[in-house]
Amino acid sequence: MRAEIQKRRTFAIISHPDAGKTTLTEKLLLYSGRVMEAGAVRGRKSQQAVTSDWMAMERERGISITSTVLTFEHRGQRMNLLDTPGHEDFSEDTYRTLTAADCAVMVIDAVKGIEAQTEKLFRICAARKIPIVTFVNKLDRPARDPFSLMSELEEVLGLPTVPFTWPIGDGERFQGVYDRRHKAVLRFEKNVGNEKQVPMQVAGIADPQLDQMLGEAPVAELREQVELLDGAGEVYDRDRFLAGKMSPVFFGSALTSFGVEPFLREFRELCPRPAPREADGITLEPNADRFAGFIFKVQANMDPSHRDRIAFLRIVSGKFEGGMNVFHNRLGKEIRLKRAEQFFAQERDAVVEAWAGDIVGLFDPGIFRIGDTLSTKGALNFAAVPQFSPEFFARLVLLDPMKRKQLQKGIGELAEEGTVQLFTEPGREKDPICGVVGQLQFDVLAYRLEHEYGAKVAVDRLGYNFARWVGGPETADELIKARVPMTVHDRDGRLVALFRSEWEVDRAARDNASWRFQETAAISANEAAAQS
Repeated sequence: MRAEIQKRRTFAIISHPDAGKTTLTEKLLLYSGRVMEAGAVRGRKSQQAVTSDWMAMERERGISITSTVLTFEHRGQRMNLLDTPGHEDFSEDTYRTLTAADCAVMVIDAVKGIEAQTEKLFRICAARKIPIVTFVNKLDRPARDPFSLMSELEEVLGLPTVPFTWPIGDGERFQGVYDRRHKAVLRFEKNVGNEKQVPMQVAGIADPQLDQMLGEAPVAELREQVELLDGAGEVYDRDRFLAGKMSPVFFGSALTSFGVEPFLREFRELCPRPAPREADGITLEPNADRFAGFIFKVQANMDPSHRDRIAFLRIVSGKFEGGMNVFHNRLGKEIRLKRAEQFFAQERDAVVEAWAGDIVGLFDPGIFRIGDTLSTKGALNFAAVPQFSPEFFARLVLLDPMKRKQLQKGIGELAEEGTVQLFTEPGREKDPICGVVGQLQFDVLAYRLEHEYGAKVAVDRLGYNFARWVGGPETADELIKARVPMTVHDRDGRLVALFRSEWEVDRAARDNASWRFQETAAISANEAAAQS
């Protein structure tokens, strides 16, 4: 068991839109041998579609909407890649997927640096102490000074960096990168193909070969920069990295395949193997003889021809075997896991066995919810999967009253998989309010309700941008009397206050000091069981 678990690497890729996340994902799959040709992100109708985009709407729009699990082998290691949406209106699904990752690759645009969505996702990783490896992309274009980018990472994110590679020029002057650890130069050739670059070994930064290879002026600049890094830069510390307090940095160009293969070689060593996790006050080791895992994602209709529903399980400890019996903590009973699959986007393989660190998809007849814990040897509960505050709200207007049953089924299933959060206003329970993290999710919701459930709706936007779960014995009537703009209940019956501005949030908290206004709510087996 220990040998199998040590082979596992489970990681996510995060970025701002258009930083190159999807392209990097495709090239990682290319170099692993999992795909023979990488699909280009733009112009997909005339090129091979991107592997990680399986939903029809993703292929139509050329964007990633839903998180995808991609499993591949690389040099004897099993890599479980959690591909998260990079579109600017990503969903809460993106946040929750990070709870299943042991490490994250943060893709930075060398021209734009840190952007809003990158910072949001980084904060989620930092809160969970997820180690981060940084890939600075698009060096084949005119880029910012690399020292400026490193400073921004530390100043904006509070993340000290250690460049493992360093760029030699940028844009038209880009000649490649210098590998500081292995004292080698990787030469850049403007080729959007699939060829692998072979590092050219040198004796060090002072090696005269560099002058002949790259030219005197570029080498003089490179030597000055590397000497500055060696003299004043951070030294890589494994413990700080694993604690999320330091990030190794690599430079390259995913679109041209440059720097991706050496990055993958280094990353498989940097990325930690599955780590122990806390459960009910005890530390559960990955190689424990007790199987345990948690549901972090539910996805309906991945295969439209079968109208199926899949619950994604992150295995935390022990060995999974197809057909095994486990205890379902929220339901309080033992169940049999009859059908399990592993994924490569929309491709599926039946699972005979899997280990800590792996992600398996369980056929869901309607018994799984995000945050559920499954285990052998009785009940067990992991730390709660967070439910984040939506930033946009709307009512759905059903265009055909005869389709109300389809609407109710669709909105219920999509809420269970986390596409939207559902709220009800006292006295208007028949008109649910939908909350989303990104505005695109309203389009996704309307599209899927129409095409997967046959319920066409119009989206009536509401002017609220903040939700706070209200802790304590307060009632909806008390909130209304306290001039809270709107009071609703979530699908678990918890009281939620909606606000138009941060000023309104602050005023409510100030005027009602005994109340607790919480930005997130827990999705946990214990809490869900209490609501059942």
